[in-house]
Amino acid sequence: MIAEALAAPDTSPSDWMQQLREAFRQPSALAAYLGLDPVPPHVEDVFSMRVPRAYAQRMRHGDPNDPLLRQVWPAPAEHVAQPDYLDDPVGDLARLREGGIIHKYQGRVLLALTGTCAVHCRYCFRRHFPYADQQVTPARWEQTLATLRADSSIEEVILSGGDPLSLSDARLSVWMQELAEIPHLRRLRIHTRQPVVLPDRVDEALCDWLSAFPQPIAMVLHINHAQEIDEPLRQACKRLRATGVQLLNQAVLLAGVNADAASQRALSIALFDAGVVPYYLHMLDRVRGAAHFEVSEETAHKIMKALRHSLPGYLVPRLAREDAGAPSKTLLVG
Repeated sequence: MIAEALAAPDTSPSDWMQQLREAFRQPSALAAYLGLDPVPPHVEDVFSMRVPRAYAQRMRHGDPNDPLLRQVWPAPAEHVAQPDYLDDPVGDLARLREGGIIHKYQGRVLLALTGTCAVHCRYCFRRHFPYADQQVTPARWEQTLATLRADSSIEEVILSGGDPLSLSDARLSVWMQELAEIPHLRRLRIHTRQPVVLPDRVDEALCDWLSAFPQPIAMVLHINHAQEIDEPLRQACKRLRATGVQLLNQAVLLAGVNADAASQRALSIALFDAGVVPYYLHMLDRVRGAAHFEVSEETAHKIMKALRHSLPGYLVPRLAREDAGAPSKTLLVG
């Protein structure tokens, strides 16, 4: 049975799994590693910390304002209630279908395969998502497939989560084999931050099943700052491109991280040098606990204007916002 195969534990954990288990889980431990002041107790949060050491190594020692650290550091501002900041800011729950499918846009659906991520970004729009009740599971997989098979308008499946690459390659290869047999599916898209924060995730087993998938694959990475792009990540991107995968990037505009033209210009250049196409620059999704990251649209438009003046068009991402209930992302032009 396919469900039994999916439910079977992975018996040969690879190095990236060990690194995931060794990730920083306490702010005090990460602060000590970076030579920062001891952490006051009020920064702890129900949205737990997880930071792989491979990602922490790219942070500047002794700098509490490091742009990578700010993305993962639990701040007191997360506990300040703000109007219009919601648990489900993009309307995922209203678009759920049988089998754990989120169907928001015509012709494509999203599968939340897991609630697990290698890194817990403090601005994550799914930080309050009820994964235990709504994610695709081995027990629901046959129902998921039946829903996809029955709707010939679905041409693209998006693997998301959490992070789909948090699952073992043995399990993912089974998912992919079944999806590849649905005749009206023309494309596969994978949204992941795992290769960014844990480059060793791009191992031989991952590349094997990516290479074997018969339909075109787009992998959308999530890189917010040029400092995230080090040599191990560049090599991981090289291995991914060798499988035939199209690499795109989707960044979020974040106060204190990348909300200036110089940071965005450096990011676009570093992305292209690594073989990744700048795709979207997102306005912050207004999720509860993330208001301190918001950047105004006025500032965003000024940044985009500066990028258009200093970069060729193919290096300028599209500025976008996701509005709950809208038939597509809203492109912000100005």
